[in-house]
Amino acid sequence: MDTAGKLHLIADELCRIANLELHSAPTHYDLDRFRRIGSLSDRLVAAIEGRTTADTTPEGWQPVVHAAPFVANEAAVFRNRCILLIKREDNGLWAMPGGATEVGETWAESAERELREETGVQGSARELLGVFDSRLCGSRVRQQWYVGVWLVAPGEGQIPIAGPETTGVGFFAADSLPDLSPGHKHRVLTVLKLVRGDLPVPYFDPTSGSNGVPAGR
Repeated sequence: MDTAGKLHLIADELCRIANLELHSAPTHYDLDRFRRIGSLSDRLVAAIEGRTTADTTPEGWQPVVHAAPFVANEAAVFRNRCILLIKREDNGLWAMPGGATEVGETWAESAERELREETGVQGSARELLGVFDSRLCGSRVRQQWYVGVWLVAPGEGQIPIAGPETTGVGFFAADSLPDLSPGHKHRVLTVLKLVRGDLPVPYFDPTSGSNGVPAGR
């Protein structure tokens, strides 16, 4: 990738951060900061392309309201038929390791990164188990997300530990799952069926022309 391409990726990531955070920024100080980030992204792209922007001030920058659906990832890791879950710091409930996919990384790479950041486990993504629409699986988010769940094989001898955003980590059998975070109640149970062979891989939410109603509706 040439220098211009690398700079475009940096600008895209700045714009993405600004767009995401402006939807949840709690104070007007935060709003101002993220508008400034968005404005800097526009100025960077304009400089790369040798043009001027119509409005480069933070006050004039507006988020890309049509940016949804956003892309997220989760890592499904198994040991002795037990699934690896993390206890979230924000709500005290359990979930598969995961998060938003970053600009410049593949979907599979993002699942490996989130697993590493949240549990300390180095792993290799082996298979896409399914793609889940946040609207249909009970996730409590304001924007629409597509969550890709990847089967990730961990390196030998690695012991998961809680990361900065987690307060617990552990392997759980299908019949002894802890209290799951919204959205994961559907996704974890579906993933368990997928790895057992009870459902075809990869999973995807049925279309309007399919028989039956999508799970979670």
